Amino acid sequence: NAATNIAFPLSIACTAISLLLGIGAASNFSLHLGAGEEKKAVEYAGTGLCLMAICGIALFLVTTLFLTPMLKFFGATPDVLPYAEEYTRITAIGFPFLIANTGISKLILADGSPRYSMTSMLAGAIVNTILDPLFIFIFQWGIQGAAWATVLSQTIALCMQAHLFSRPTELLHFRRGIYRLRLDIVRQCIAIGMSPFLMNSCACLVVLVVNRRLLDYGGDMAIGAYGIVNRVVFLFITVVFGLVQGMQPIVGYNWGARKDHRAWAVLRLTIAWATLVTVSAMIIGEFFPANVIHIFGAGEELTEKAVRAYRIIVSMFPLVGAQIVMGNFFQSIGHAAKSIFLSVTRQLLFLVPSLALLPHWWGLDGVWLSMPLSDSVSFFTACGMMWYLVIRLRKKHA
Repeated sequence: NAATNIAFPLSIACTAISLLLGIGAASNFSLHLGAGEEKKAVEYAGTGLCLMAICGIALFLVTTLFLTPMLKFFGATPDVLPYAEEYTRITAIGFPFLIANTGISKLILADGSPRYSMTSMLAGAIVNTILDPLFIFIFQWGIQGAAWATVLSQTIALCMQAHLFSRPTELLHFRRGIYRLRLDIVRQCIAIGMSPFLMNSCACLVVLVVNRRLLDYGGDMAIGAYGIVNRVVFLFITVVFGLVQGMQPIVGYNWGARKDHRAWAVLRLTIAWATLVTVSAMIIGEFFPANVIHIFGAGEELTEKAVRAYRIIVSMFPLVGAQIVMGNFFQSIGHAAKSIFLSVTRQLLFLVPSLALLPHWWGLDGVWLSMPLSDSVSFFTACGMMWYLVIRLRKKHA
């Protein structure tokens, strides 16, 4: 658990890059498609695919060349380092597939094939779930088995998505002339996709800072506890991101088509469902934490630490869903600067200073308390910015 948590920032980095390029290309695709500019929309998709391939290969090379010093910087102790090296050396092979897989799924959503996007991602998840116990326990490959299961599942999901792009009947399909790195398109893709990129980059930085603070106040056992809780919480966050990704092409298309009332209706609906998801996470964390922690095979001491961490971390979790949705709404309507600001506030402006201060007073509990505190402040910040947008639009229409 500690080793995979040490390597977790690299997975977040892959997600950050794929969202930067995938959402950047997909949002522009939706906006131009809604405006009736089909050729321009397809050019954005082709540029996004080129950038995904380049960035995936580059991240694999950097990780392979600087693996050991990178993991030590992430907080790996001598006991954890060998496991983290085994795991990351293999998963790095799948970085190009992971970036392309996640990024292309956004384009498929924007192209109007959400079920196919869901099917391909779900197929990869099911394959991973089957191969994990097979490779780890039956073949006795240990942590290497977990790594190979991850790589193979990503490859299968990408092959399914590539199959959709091979159909000439689809608006988005493999064709000549769209795979170009035009500077104006690259710049616009990065501008729109910068918000989720910064959100995930900040999450990567936060994991590093948290791991360092946990080493100081709780050692490897605390890192293992955080690894478990982080994965459970990330599961619910992933559901929220799924709702957001479903929202983005609908909002982008209708905003581009000047049908604002539809965009606002989708926003309200997405906030309601996202809040329901995060409230569920809080209820499970407060009343049934041990049942969840035991799934990870935790011993008595690790379970005790993880249960306490889980209860504190999810105490203000119902606010997180709405904050994420509002931040991505700004991104969907082309207000990149506001979306970027909201992405940065929770992680950098609120959480990192809390991690620096609170542990001095409350020790290990201070690390856990930093997270609900930053969740609360960032939620009210997002509400304030959304209210300001509504007032501005009302004045404009008046």
